Amino acid sequence: MSYSYKDLTDIDPSSMPSAEKMSFGIVVSEWNSEVTDVLYIGAEETLLDCGCKPENIFRHNVPGSFELPAGALFFAEYHNVDAVICLGCVIQGETPHFQFICSAVAQGILNLCFQYKKPFIFGVLTTNTMEQALARSGGEHGNKGVEAAATAINMVALQKEMQGRKI
Repeated sequence: MSYSYKDLTDIDPSSMPSAEKMSFGIVVSEWNSEVTDVLYIGAEETLLDCGCKPENIFRHNVPGSFELPAGALFFAEYHNVDAVICLGCVIQGETPHFQFICSAVAQGILNLCFQYKKPFIFGVLTTNTMEQALARSGGEHGNKGVEAAATAINMVALQKEMQGRKI
């Protein structure tokens, strides 16, 4: 999570687990693409910097953030990936639509974690304005795509570590 006093965008790949043997699906919302495309670039660069092979990064677009859980589900069903990163941007409008979309997307992604027992990462900006979204997609508050990728790597490493232990 990025705050004005903490920006996780500047991760040190040497302090991260190696992603060399990991594979990732990335679902990207086409709505607000000026934001989501930058989130994707940050996520992809982070995965590569941490050792993930380019051929182990798979991107699929969906029309909007509401469709992110379905796109992530398709990755779980049809691709053998270790984690799925969901990137989107929902900006507050004048109606309650914002709350419905954000809640549905968050719940959908969480449900997939439990259903498939693998990391599904919530990399969805939920901001009041486009300016706030831009500040969190490569602007003054870093890039949430970088943070989402770092979270995915850490969660895959944790899962692999725990699967190797006898409890």
